[in-house]
Amino acid sequence: MAMEDATQEHLENAEHAEHAAHEGNPFLTTVSVTIAVLAVLAATVGSFESLETAEAINDKSEAAYLQNKASDQWSFFQAKSIKKNSYEIAAAMGGPGTGQFQAAAKRNEADGVEIQAKATEFEKQVDEKLRDSDVREHRHHVLTFAVTLLHISIAVATLSIITHGKRWPWIGSLALGALGVIAAGFAYV
Repeated sequence: MAMEDATQEHLENAEHAEHAAHEGNPFLTTVSVTIAVLAVLAATVGSFESLETAEAINDKSEAAYLQNKASDQWSFFQAKSIKKNSYEIAAAMGGPGTGQFQAAAKRNEADGVEIQAKATEFEKQVDEKLRDSDVREHRHHVLTFAVTLLHISIAVATLSIITHGKRWPWIGSLALGALGVIAAGFAYV
């Protein structure tokens, strides 16, 4: 549902509630207040849903960025390894520069160990961000279900107003609203 549609839906429900309040029926006033409370809960849960979605996307973006950094480090590690091997070959050939070639090979090997550690650390961070994203995506799905229950509960409560005070829609809306709040709570368990 688009943001504008959700806003329009809440305005229509508020209009029904306003008409009910003018009738002077205390039960319909209670239903009107219930609709207002359910609308606030739906908006709140919807905001949490949007935040979780944004954070899931952000975590995936950070994971991609960190994966690029890890790939860069692995490429750098390979370059150091090639240089080390080239210096070892040059040193094995003997000659006046043998000592320098051996030192350069050891230096490139030491650099490679450090670079490999950085690459491995970046990969751990990638895995962590992907796990975080999965958790946030799960929350998003649960919150989507919860906000849907809350929207349905608002519509059902409105039936009490339309039917001029029948209680069963209001009771049903309370049950659906409670289920929506419970579902929203389960998103964070």
